Amino acid sequence: MKKTYNIIVLLALLGLFWSCQEDEQVVMQQPESFVLNTPKYVSGIYDLKNTESIEFTTSQPDYGFTAAAIYAVEVSLAQDFTDYVTLPGSYTTAKFSINAADLALALVGMHGVTDESAYPSDPHPLYVRLSSKLNEKNVGQVYSNVITLPQVKGYFALDPMVMPEEMYIIGNVAGDWNWDNATVMIPVWGSPGKFWAMQYLGQTGDGGNAEIKFNLAKAWDGNEFGYGQVTVNADGTADPGASDSGGNIGIGNPGWYIVVVTTTINGRDFEYAVDFYPPHAHLQGGVAGGNWGTTDAAYRFTIPELSLGADAPFVSPGFTNTGEIRASIQLPGHEWWHTEFIVLNGKFEARGAGDDQDRVNGSAGQKLYINFTAKTGKIE
Repeated sequence: MKKTYNIIVLLALLGLFWSCQEDEQVVMQQPESFVLNTPKYVSGIYDLKNTESIEFTTSQPDYGFTAAAIYAVEVSLAQDFTDYVTLPGSYTTAKFSINAADLALALVGMHGVTDESAYPSDPHPLYVRLSSKLNEKNVGQVYSNVITLPQVKGYFALDPMVMPEEMYIIGNVAGDWNWDNATVMIPVWGSPGKFWAMQYLGQTGDGGNAEIKFNLAKAWDGNEFGYGQVTVNADGTADPGASDSGGNIGIGNPGWYIVVVTTTINGRDFEYAVDFYPPHAHLQGGVAGGNWGTTDAAYRFTIPELSLGADAPFVSPGFTNTGEIRASIQLPGHEWWHTEFIVLNGKFEARGAGDDQDRVNGSAGQKLYINFTAKTGKIE
């Protein structure tokens, strides 16, 4: 009986405790500032080219409660911060290090130099402060004091070159020179900077030959490239009769082609190879008699007549079995699934650089229809 009584008292006390806790309200205070500490070795030279990182410590702003503050580092060449740059990254601890390479890159822009010979060779003062906030909506944002790093020696740092993630084809029959209608090329799985497209390159309505060029963006931004900026037909097995047509790639042999752009990096420049392959697409797997990676003509899609235009569908042979529908083009040096595609809800969907796609089943005797221009399709 005594044990039962003790348990009842304990539960009552716990209830009182939680009741008191609920009555307490946490009120955020807006601090006016907080302290960024001067680094221990500030009297030395920060040689950014030979330094991996710079360490900072700070005291947490007084928000009236223990909060997980988010810090960002801001730097300026002016002590009054009339002009400043926020460095990449954020931090949630009172002790952290910034990447020296990030700072060096920021300094290039802050000095406004575009040539290595114009970059300041002597160390110079750099001013640093922190901003603190409680969330991505800038609640509780406040700035620290400004500290001085008297001798910072930067260098002419450049952004690392990364492969493009997008590529587009434009031309007189590919989008009618309108970037809004340009062909969106498909990334080849596992090969950054490499793209493919099944492209109609027939003649124009007035009988002129097709002309194309490319860009990383849907824009006339000065980065578009054509005949003079590419290596044409490096590995392709189809002959488009390519020629220089006013800087565009002129197509002397009208037809459907698999167009492939391969990007390489040479110093600070992209270099491009454009290859043309026969427009062969194939069923794969169970609906292709259980054959994987096949390029057998028995499982090849029909190629539409050029007279039918860009919106004519490619049509597969009838499925040999009931099962998952898989299809692809085949590029030299690649597995079939690096360039596979399917139809989902009436839309052409390529795997690209992504993971396995959703699966769709078909029945023996059905066919797969693909409109590569409109990016539509059906199974029937």
